[in-house]
Amino acid sequence: MSEVDNKTIPPVISVEGLTKQFGNFKAVDDITFDVAKGEIFGFLGANGAGKTTAMKMLIGIWKPTSGEGKVAGYDIYSETEKIKRNIGYMSQRFSLYEDLTVWENIRFFGGIYGLTREELREKGSALIDRLGMGEKKGSLVASLPLGWKQKLSFSIAILHTPQIVFLDEPTGGVDPITRRQFWEMIYEAADRDITVFVTTHYMDEAEYCNRVSIMVDGRIEALDKPAQLRKDFNAESMDQVFTSLARKATRSAD
Repeated sequence: MSEVDNKTIPPVISVEGLTKQFGNFKAVDDITFDVAKGEIFGFLGANGAGKTTAMKMLIGIWKPTSGEGKVAGYDIYSETEKIKRNIGYMSQRFSLYEDLTVWENIRFFGGIYGLTREELREKGSALIDRLGMGEKKGSLVASLPLGWKQKLSFSIAILHTPQIVFLDEPTGGVDPITRRQFWEMIYEAADRDITVFVTTHYMDEAEYCNRVSIMVDGRIEALDKPAQLRKDFNAESMDQVFTSLARKATRSAD
């Protein structure tokens, strides 16, 4: 995992003053940050902090109320379709069609990502081999263990080699060994210069990130390398850092 400190390369995510308001409620309140190419960026916050709302603006689902932002070089207001073509996305709640086979999911999402038949055949076969799922190629996704589903979902999300992959709590519910294997896949993606933007509730996973931001009540209250955050908060772990900030929260729903 690289430290991603080269300041001469333009950031792949750049946000300034980003705000999302619903009536009188500011779900996201004037946040500013950059994410570098190939960086593993942890985007943390308790339920209600605003991280899900912020991510939906970054991936082109919701328009901001105010502020500026670019993702993969494209404007988050006017170029959302271009953003969607240049990112990957994996959600804990929905990533694969369980009533389709492993190979049918690969073909379906590869088609959405614009891969040609030849690219699909080549990259899909390589994906199957890499995951050791040759015998499961024709199996329904619903029949797979959760850990396999998560690893398959992540692999499909980066099948088209996007500039950025957004992961929304990707390891929820899986066992510690599978979580570690999943993070090894994240490291491999970052080594290929794919930027990883990840939300997680597991504070040990925050330690694996190049940098971490922590949101409280719609605002970013801390942003730095995990080691520096531990030092700044005189904490032994990221869990202690997170807890000390989360205590300030006054709201509980995203």
